[in-house]
Amino acid sequence: MFSQLVLRPVLLGLAAMACLMMFTWPLLISTTAQSESQLAQLTFIILLPTVLILTLHEFSTGNLDSRQLAMLGVLTALNALIRMLGAGVAGVETSFFLIIISAYVFGPGFGFLMGALSLLVSGLITGGIGPWLPFQMMAAALVGILAGLLPKPRLLWLQMALLLGYAVFASFSYGALMTMWNWPFLAGLGSDVSYLPGAGILENLIRFVNYEILTGGFVWDAGRAITTVILLALTAPALLTTLRRAANRAGIKKF
Repeated sequence: MFSQLVLRPVLLGLAAMACLMMFTWPLLISTTAQSESQLAQLTFIILLPTVLILTLHEFSTGNLDSRQLAMLGVLTALNALIRMLGAGVAGVETSFFLIIISAYVFGPGFGFLMGALSLLVSGLITGGIGPWLPFQMMAAALVGILAGLLPKPRLLWLQMALLLGYAVFASFSYGALMTMWNWPFLAGLGSDVSYLPGAGILENLIRFVNYEILTGGFVWDAGRAITTVILLALTAPALLTTLRRAANRAGIKKF
């Protein structure tokens, strides 16, 4: 039992660290980057076994039983369909609200799997498969992990305030991470917003922020934040009650 309690957060922590490192490599390494296809392949090599190992561990230890697996499958499929309503349209993102609510109810492990699998299934359904897909999966998985770790105050209005604030943070963080991984490839060379191999973290971070401002990345992310906040405000009270009631009746544990 003790080993299970220790191993679970270790696996989640390693998964989160691997995700962050694949996004923030421009700030951490000093050599010229690989091609996008090579980086994407490496990311899939790291990510998919991580998802599989986490799932198998939770299932083998009883933390993820058939009822949780069924719930994960239903919510993932639903979220993949919901995402088709707004993905890629002026920053509108319709899938984050369900990832955040589900992770908040069922825990960070559930949030990690739902975030990654929702984006994967959505990409398979829409044909949106490319070098960006593994990074979308990782970023959404991070959104799920952090949502599952949010405090659970007793009062509903405090929960709502927490979820809405997190939605804004998650929306802009997701956008920044998705821009950072391909910033060295898209920004070109020799400008004030270009990635500079070998430069310090602070200098490249300033260049990245300038790139975000120049390309309108913050405006795009604002669309995602507004959409997510609105959808959360409209659905969270009912969904929180419904998912918690379903979890209690089915005896589903958080993980």
